[in-house]
Amino acid sequence: MGVTLGPVMATATTEWRANLRLPGGRLECTVRRSTRARNLRLTVDPRHVAIVTVPARAARNRGEAERVAESFVAEREAWLRRHLDRQARQREELAALGPLRDGGFIKFRGETHRLRVVAAAERRRTIVSREGGDAGDELVVRLGGSERRGLDAILEPWLREKARAAIHREIERHATALDVTPAAITIRDARTRWGSCSRARRLSFSWRLVLAPPEALETVVVHELAHLRVFGHGPGFWAIVASRRPDHRRWRRWLRDHAMELHGALASAE
Repeated sequence: MGVTLGPVMATATTEWRANLRLPGGRLECTVRRSTRARNLRLTVDPRHVAIVTVPARAARNRGEAERVAESFVAEREAWLRRHLDRQARQREELAALGPLRDGGFIKFRGETHRLRVVAAAERRRTIVSREGGDAGDELVVRLGGSERRGLDAILEPWLREKARAAIHREIERHATALDVTPAAITIRDARTRWGSCSRARRLSFSWRLVLAPPEALETVVVHELAHLRVFGHGPGFWAIVASRRPDHRRWRRWLRDHAMELHGALASAE
């Protein structure tokens, strides 16, 4: 059944969880009713699983929004369930890495690294380093004497800096060949995009790209630099991307297939 009907708040966007009745069975989705949306839209997000955006003009209340969402999703059910199955596999892969702890594992530059936490009371500050171990590469965290942060809060700044360095290296390598110059570069933690380019020529990238194979990070950098030549996604744009990264489809697909793993990398700290 759908959620209990109630008054719609006079805000630009309201959202709620609802069980949609689909041909393949009921499926819980987030229904988002928005005055800003122009078209119906279905997206898959690791936080909400499935989100159906319904323009406010297409539904006066929650009940109508759910009926519109059911009809819209039913036509795309096969696509949605494939994506949900892929998310389930990603959750299994993430669980296989185990919690973020001493002796646990984390991906870095596409490779699985063991985490080793060492008490180093004589140090004033905590230091993270990548080192080779007998059983493979490790990320070693040497804890400062007054360290109170959890492993997630320790590792994220280190990973951000590694991502910044890697992204800037790729920009320097490709920008000259493409004859483009970004106005600004920022490193963020966007949930829906690995990279973006504004009309003001500002580029933004997710620091989580440093967890992925270097080829995936490079593909995103080339993609955003190409937008400084062509803002849309027409044939000319993809020709530019392919000129620098002929296998871009492979790595774009890799990022889609491993999105949950990358976004959940620091979420399982003990």
